[in-house]
Amino acid sequence: MTKTTWTILHTEWSDGWGGQERRIVSEMAGMAARGHRMILATRPQAQIVAHAQAAGVEVITLPFQGKFELATIRPLMALIRQQQVDIVNTHSGKDSWSGGLAAWRAGCCLVRTRHLNIPLRRSWHNFIHRLPAAIVTCGDTMRQQLISNGFPPAQLVNIPTGIDFTAFQPRRTRAEVRAALGVSETAPVVLMTGVIRAVKRHEIALRAFAQVLARYPQAMLLLAGDGPMRRDMEALVQQLGLGQQVRFLGHREDVPDIMAAADYALLTSRSEGVPQAVTQGLGLGLPTVATAVGGVPELIQHERTGLLATPEDENAVAEQLLRLLADPAWARELGRAGQQHVLQEFSLTAMLDKTEALYARLLAQRKSR
Repeated sequence: MTKTTWTILHTEWSDGWGGQERRIVSEMAGMAARGHRMILATRPQAQIVAHAQAAGVEVITLPFQGKFELATIRPLMALIRQQQVDIVNTHSGKDSWSGGLAAWRAGCCLVRTRHLNIPLRRSWHNFIHRLPAAIVTCGDTMRQQLISNGFPPAQLVNIPTGIDFTAFQPRRTRAEVRAALGVSETAPVVLMTGVIRAVKRHEIALRAFAQVLARYPQAMLLLAGDGPMRRDMEALVQQLGLGQQVRFLGHREDVPDIMAAADYALLTSRSEGVPQAVTQGLGLGLPTVATAVGGVPELIQHERTGLLATPEDENAVAEQLLRLLADPAWARELGRAGQQHVLQEFSLTAMLDKTEALYARLLAQRKSR
């Protein structure tokens, strides 16, 4: 191919600001730094708008209210043609329909990124899954699951979410952050980062931590994130008598600082892709306990780079946490091994290299046809 830079349009329906949206902005900013023109089409109320604009990404807003909504599809078709878009990359359910149909009608190369580990099946009424030249999965477990559900292996490409570990570093010391949070320097601190919603299963984390607290009464659990189930979880804290040993920190932009102040990281989700919170924590050397769901085992090799627990099992989670607290030296060894693993395999550079290679291959194949 003689053209080495492309115009790439990403579409996103989600209103939230979590791992999926963070990956989109990170990828777009990284590709823009490599000389490609990036455009994001999303809903006007979506939180990703402000973050994308802050990263220097061009943003347009459209309704994205339904699968076959002409008020979104027609402007997208016009944009693709007028701006000579090379690649359309869709992300969530509704925008994958409207963005996919617009790309198909405009004759543009289509890519779908699949972030969630929720099963999809190829069928005649879900024909939108047949349109992409490639479906990107954020973990190999997700890829294998889609293959088992009828997707052709050649359509599926695994590109794990990459973290810019040169930028994802704490700006304050552990002592400074603990002092600001009112946490003792000697207290064992467990950190769980993520939106407080059903899939993250904060209830399991709280019930497991109650068992930890019975053995280590000075331990603390920090919950960084906000979400629709926060009030329910606050009520559960009172019900379990966890008192001031659990802190709800709300949404934080200083996640590296909070991680640096913690001793251990925790994830209790019932479903995941390759969770950024685990990747980030491992990248900072945090010994981690996480449920063995989705792509988590790609990050955590049990008893080598962290500890895995059975999902939906508070006793199993508590057992693994207690193993770390009982042997801090071994926990630090796990943290160092986890850090080495993710720095090698889950960096931003690796993600951008693989994405660029995929786009180049698809466009070359399209040109040859």
